[in-house]
Amino acid sequence: MGLRLMRRLSRNKEKPKICIPVVETSLDKALRTIQQANQVADLIELRIDYLRKPEITTLVNGRQKPFIITNRREEEGGKYRGDERKRLEVLKEAIDLAVEYVDVEMRSEESLLHNLLANKKETQIILSFHDFQKTPSIKELKKLFDRMTRLGADIAKIVTFARTWEDNLNVLLLTAYAIKRKQEIVAFCMGEKGKMSRLFSPIMGAAWAYASLTRGKASASGQLTVREMKEIWERLR
Repeated sequence: MGLRLMRRLSRNKEKPKICIPVVETSLDKALRTIQQANQVADLIELRIDYLRKPEITTLVNGRQKPFIITNRREEEGGKYRGDERKRLEVLKEAIDLAVEYVDVEMRSEESLLHNLLANKKETQIILSFHDFQKTPSIKELKKLFDRMTRLGADIAKIVTFARTWEDNLNVLLLTAYAIKRKQEIVAFCMGEKGKMSRLFSPIMGAAWAYASLTRGKASASGQLTVREMKEIWERLR
């Protein structure tokens, strides 16, 4: 696996893409962070669940990079604690504004999830799953991925927690499984031991990697900064 990754990196003429999450609590701070992220990101994730007063129109107007709108519920590592219908209404608003991507959890309320998938218009739906305790077996991960594709995900996002170094291999094997099926995927492990998968999954063909703009602005454990990601990729080349 290691040698294959190295060879793929050396042959890969396209640089892996980086998504920078914006995890600010105020509109002004979010706008400033977006301006900074525009200089180094390939796409930007707006974590609406962090904002005290979300104003999506103001944030997405005049955008320079593709945006992902995420309104993550508390059960999956987010800040949102309110009504489920209102949470997904924010994503519907993003779709109406023709934002490039919305991220919605696969374990969202079923009827609301199906409605969002059926009315996505020009927006691509990232169907996401998070496990903060462990990394399931590759067999379980493949079943999860297959279910996401059946539901109609444009991009499957599967994020698990690495208890061991070997957990990274399951996620990388899942990435290869998705690529063979011509299905876009974002997959990696959280935690200190999961950094390997964050670095190598885009090299395997994942749609992008997540990296924070600066230290202290990570949206999940084990997330490297954009500078760290790019420096390591350059050294590997």
